[in-house]
Amino acid sequence: MGNDKTNMIVAIALSLAVLLGWNYFIAAPRVEQQRQATLQAQALQGKAATSPDGVPSASPKEGGPAAPVPGTLPGAAGGTQGGVEPREAVIARSPRVTIDTPALSGSIALKGARIDDVLLKNYHETVDDKSPRIVLLSPTGTANPYYGEFGWVGQNAGPLPGSDTVWTADATTLSVGKPVTLSFDNGAGLLFRRIIAVDDKFMFTVRDEVENKGAAAVSLYPYGLVSRWGKPTTQGYYVLHEGMIGVLGADGLQEYTYDHLAKEPVLGNVATKGKSWAGVTGGFVGITDKYWAAAAIPDQAAPYTGSFTERTDGATKVYQASVLGGVRVVDPGATATATQQLFAGAKEVNTINGYQKDLGIEKFDLMIDWGWFHFITKPMFRALDFFFHLFGNFGVAILVVTLCLKLLFLPIANKSYQSMAKMKAVQPEMASIRERYGDDKLKQQQAMMELYKKEKINPVAGCWPVLIQIPVFFALYKVLFITIEMRHAPFFGWIQDLAAPDPTSFLNLFGLLPFAAPDIVHLGIWPIIMGITMFIQMKMNPAPPDPVQAQIFTFMPIVFTFMLGSFPAGLVIYWAWNNTLSVIQQYVIMRRNGVKVELWDNISGMFKKKPADKNAVAKN
Repeated sequence: MGNDKTNMIVAIALSLAVLLGWNYFIAAPRVEQQRQATLQAQALQGKAATSPDGVPSASPKEGGPAAPVPGTLPGAAGGTQGGVEPREAVIARSPRVTIDTPALSGSIALKGARIDDVLLKNYHETVDDKSPRIVLLSPTGTANPYYGEFGWVGQNAGPLPGSDTVWTADATTLSVGKPVTLSFDNGAGLLFRRIIAVDDKFMFTVRDEVENKGAAAVSLYPYGLVSRWGKPTTQGYYVLHEGMIGVLGADGLQEYTYDHLAKEPVLGNVATKGKSWAGVTGGFVGITDKYWAAAAIPDQAAPYTGSFTERTDGATKVYQASVLGGVRVVDPGATATATQQLFAGAKEVNTINGYQKDLGIEKFDLMIDWGWFHFITKPMFRALDFFFHLFGNFGVAILVVTLCLKLLFLPIANKSYQSMAKMKAVQPEMASIRERYGDDKLKQQQAMMELYKKEKINPVAGCWPVLIQIPVFFALYKVLFITIEMRHAPFFGWIQDLAAPDPTSFLNLFGLLPFAAPDIVHLGIWPIIMGITMFIQMKMNPAPPDPVQAQIFTFMPIVFTFMLGSFPAGLVIYWAWNNTLSVIQQYVIMRRNGVKVELWDNISGMFKKKPADKNAVAKN
């Protein structure tokens, strides 16, 4: 009875802890978030006067606007409802400022002042350097509009710059160290200036200024956004995130796929769904692909509202990641400023890390999907990158890193192989125990354990090399799959892209037959090499006594060969090299322990006719 009472008290205490924890960490923040959203919606209707960051907005006599609701920001005007035209035709039709840097080319539209034409100079669609360059951003009116936009929102301030506003530029080209200033006078007392600068990589800095030449104060909110029209084709792999991404202050990393965003509740207006975070400081919001991304980056010291939204324009879905800053009250004769940034480019690891360090962008390194096991994948990349800069070849870097890992885990592997060698040495005694106890499995196990204890054998020690290899294999797979540094990285011979499968195929005898092999069964030279090394490694050990287990081990190299046929070539090369090193290591240890290496006996035994089962003959 006493134990029952104790259990009941413990159960009640745990239940209370769960309820209180849920209320404190989950329910209460959700209620507060809903309250903030309600206040913002009421503010838009003139029922409240609170800015997104909690600072009271300007009074009506100052012309103060209500705080805009996330999802009602600009960015989706001037879409493709009027029809789709070739990209070159759309770009040529509007006045533009040319972008020319070592990494980027393109232009900024003076109509709307959008950064909507960006090509990546150093990246091509295929391994052929003559193939088209990667097009990242495109203007509305094209097949796939995708752009960055900055500006001001508010009320009672006269006409604000929008998608149809034609700005005046003080230069024709934007390049490194040569910013461009855009100007617009709204004719109602406000003069807008936008100074756009760009570095030698992928970062634009946008400084918006508004000068009040009127007689009354106005209140404005700065915003920045990335807008994408139409759902892009995604690879759909679990190990890779594609879609909306951001770091929202204390809320940390937020990742929403395109499909996930469509399931969010209505935000701001009936046509918009999404998710918003009010009053956060630091971070960024954006849209990411496997290798490329575009992100709006607010002032890292000022509170803002970040949001991911989906709206419908005709039959097209429009996805938007936006930041909305706090209110700026601009008195007569005064000037308000807002500085934001736009990242538009390749997710190069060192570049991303440099922006995080130099610009102070909170957790910008999470733009690259290192995954839950980042503590393994990040060091793996650093090691590969180090040896790449040393040898100039990522394939060689994979071989060297594999060798280093073998040396690092050498003590564990040696103990494992020594234990396996001892297991082979006592094979006759183990066979004798099986014959002695027949079908009495319990006594068999007891006798086996006594034998292991006597000979100081750890029967599970052979699992360690495999267990160690699993996290290394996963980390390398992740690095090869997500990092752009591995994209189009050559090895030797026919391997010109370590991140892609081996392009050869056994169906056309690896190119000897004059036809292109179909992708029904993709099996190239390197997967076959890997299968051979795996076969040799398994044949280093005696066949298991259980016939079923022996059959499984026989077919395992074949299964893995076909399975890895569609994996990145770099991963297959790693596995083949690792198997080769394991075979050499196991051979040396077995010889040192005086154990016969049964490789050739096991292989030749596959072709010998097995004697008939005496028990089966007797029954017949």
